[in-house]
Amino acid sequence: MLKLGRHLRYVPPSVRAWVGDQEGDVSSVKRDPRDGRWLARWRDPGGAQRKKSFRRKVDAERFLNDLTAEMAHGSYVDPAAGKVSFRSVAARWASSRMHLKASTSDRYASIVRPHLIPKWGGWSVNRMATRDIAEWLNGLHAAGVSAGTVRKVHRVLSLMLDAAIADSLIGRNPARGIRLPRQVASPPRFLSGEELGRLVTAAGPDGDELALLAVTGLRFGEFAALRVGDFDERRRRLMIRASVSVVGSSMVSTTPKTHRTREVSVPPSLVPALLSRAVGRPADAVLFTSSSGQVLRLNNWRRRVFALACKGAGIAGLKPHDLRHTAASLAVRSGANVKVVQRMLGHASAAMTLDAYSGLFDDDLDVVALAMDALVPQTRHNEEAIAVDEHGGNEAATG
Repeated sequence: MLKLGRHLRYVPPSVRAWVGDQEGDVSSVKRDPRDGRWLARWRDPGGAQRKKSFRRKVDAERFLNDLTAEMAHGSYVDPAAGKVSFRSVAARWASSRMHLKASTSDRYASIVRPHLIPKWGGWSVNRMATRDIAEWLNGLHAAGVSAGTVRKVHRVLSLMLDAAIADSLIGRNPARGIRLPRQVASPPRFLSGEELGRLVTAAGPDGDELALLAVTGLRFGEFAALRVGDFDERRRRLMIRASVSVVGSSMVSTTPKTHRTREVSVPPSLVPALLSRAVGRPADAVLFTSSSGQVLRLNNWRRRVFALACKGAGIAGLKPHDLRHTAASLAVRSGANVKVVQRMLGHASAAMTLDAYSGLFDDDLDVVALAMDALVPQTRHNEEAIAVDEHGGNEAATG
């Protein structure tokens, strides 16, 4: 008969019948006469007989009681199932990600190949413990791996172990609950109008490329995917329908990041440059190309156009993505609200825009405060506040 000690969890009688509560039942804890070890025997929910050997009787009882509790909660996992290797779990998980973009799958692979497989590939998933994973992640960070990369590694590992739970290979995710190194995000950099002007001038004939990125906020992949037919001259609009990225050695075209098409407005000053690139060309021709007529690749463009323009303009430490930040800054300074900026940048939500650029909207607080002040009854305090705003602090203080 299965005896429940103080260290064991309570098991309802209806569930205890699954492991047997009659003397001589196959579901029990008994000593193996061959080697003196303790055998825990039970029937799984499907009725199949199982057994596992332990050195101590108390361990066998605890194991069997825990299994019974798992059955009671519907979370039973066959102990033998978790013997599958993490490498197999990773391969199965990767094969189920067919809905992902090629570029996303490539980023996942860049984490799995150098980090996860070398460390955990040969491990059985049921042997992977929270403590082992935490020590390994801490070791990566101590060895110089950035906090951002460590967090990405943990994220992918956790997703794979969640899949192992869904496949009934393990009962819990050992990667959950681990404290990760804090990632300090660098504040976005914004160019002033004067700096942007210098940058565009320094780029020479390619200046319209930099200008377009800095006033529309296009992601580089969206910019490189533009076709002649995406430009509507009459409405001064660009239709963002696709994005291109390098996967391996190939250029892959996909939908934009949010899988939604959108329109962005083109300032009148850039229309002539776009027309000069589009005139006489078919609608499906790439609008901006390399010197050899090919689709632009970010690394090549950064070296051939962007870096030279930064050097010529005397602007150090600028990144291509900072042009997108600059577009957000210029839009807000021009009076755009958060919804307009969201639509322009193609963010999934206004909350995402605020998370990225909340500092740009701080001045709105002052505008709102002054507008609200004008709506309240005209108290002496309010009149003084208006006097400060209209005449300056000294006049109000002495008036």
